[in-house]
Amino acid sequence: MATNGIANAYTAQAQATAAESASKAKSTNKTAKPAGQKEVGKPQLSEKAQKYYNQLRKKFSNMDFILVSSDKKEEVQANASKYAGNSSLVVLIDEDKIEKMAEDEAYREKYEGILRGATTQMNQMKQSLGKNAGSVKTIGMSFDEKGMASFFAVVDKSLASQKKRIEKKAAQKAEDQKKAERKAEKKRAEEKRKDGVEQSAKESEGDTVTITASSWDELLKKINDTITMARTDSVRTQEETWVGQRFDSAI
Repeated sequence: MATNGIANAYTAQAQATAAESASKAKSTNKTAKPAGQKEVGKPQLSEKAQKYYNQLRKKFSNMDFILVSSDKKEEVQANASKYAGNSSLVVLIDEDKIEKMAEDEAYREKYEGILRGATTQMNQMKQSLGKNAGSVKTIGMSFDEKGMASFFAVVDKSLASQKKRIEKKAAQKAEDQKKAERKAEKKRAEEKRKDGVEQSAKESEGDTVTITASSWDELLKKINDTITMARTDSVRTQEETWVGQRFDSAI
């Protein structure tokens, strides 16, 4: 009888310990997502990781964090520009990294150091871009499996070419004012050309290109090159095409 009593007591204690462990596990897996948390897929954070993530977003409130589930990491990496959308630096980060950052102090410091540096680099980027900054819709960054940061930018080529057209149009208007004696026929042709430029600008709206780079310097160069090319193509399309048409008709 005594032996059975001891066995029963041991069983009861084991059951109580198991129940306590299950309760702790449930608490650990509990998530408390704040309003406004942006996600791709269905990421799940432990209570500790969610708490840390809230702190991280608050610490770097000038950045736009997007949390990515493990099964969406490769997809997001390949289509980073899809998740961009405002003037803040977009940071794509997956749930596994947040979990590890919450647990590993050295790992956390490494990534937070990269984010601190990105704040300075972003400001320098905007200054270096100068007038070209107006053609950049978004700049963002993400991290690969080895912890290496990569960068991307979404450039609206229509804004770049339209700016060039507007400048060109303003210059032409000033020239027209100085040469008021131009013949009516030439003036009508000029007005027709302007209408064609405006229509072309409307048709090119939404013409964006995504640029990727492994460093801030590389990203800056690619952005400037893309905008310069867009403006050059715009001018060539509007002028060289006309020249070609006149040449053909002369033949």
